[in-house]
Amino acid sequence: MASIQKINSPERPQKPIYSHAVKVTGPGLIFLSGQVPVDKEGNPVPGDVQAHTKQCLSNLTDVLKVANSSWDKVVKVNIYLKNMDDFDRVNETYIQFVPEPRPARTCIQAGRLPNDFDVEIEAIAAA
Repeated sequence: MASIQKINSPERPQKPIYSHAVKVTGPGLIFLSGQVPVDKEGNPVPGDVQAHTKQCLSNLTDVLKVANSSWDKVVKVNIYLKNMDDFDRVNETYIQFVPEPRPARTCIQAGRLPNDFDVEIEAIAAA
């Protein structure tokens, strides 16, 4: 079984939203493709960026379950935003889904996302 250790440098700001780094020892990683705010049938879900973030995270949760993994084994998350002004609102939803120790994370404003979505989220988890 993989072991996950949160690594935070005392020389960096201590943000509760993510870990600075996560060390994984043991077997295998699972690379989860980016999820966009669509339902099971592939239809875009209505709502604002927080509703869309929740759907992306729910979609990732479904994929993690199928892979016999879970959020507590996620070591890296990449969030792509249409508009970086949505950063704080995305974080409000993100911290409700992702338990401590939170994975290492990157959040960038993308030039354009598929189907002009406002958010896409991908992850890497320990097997």
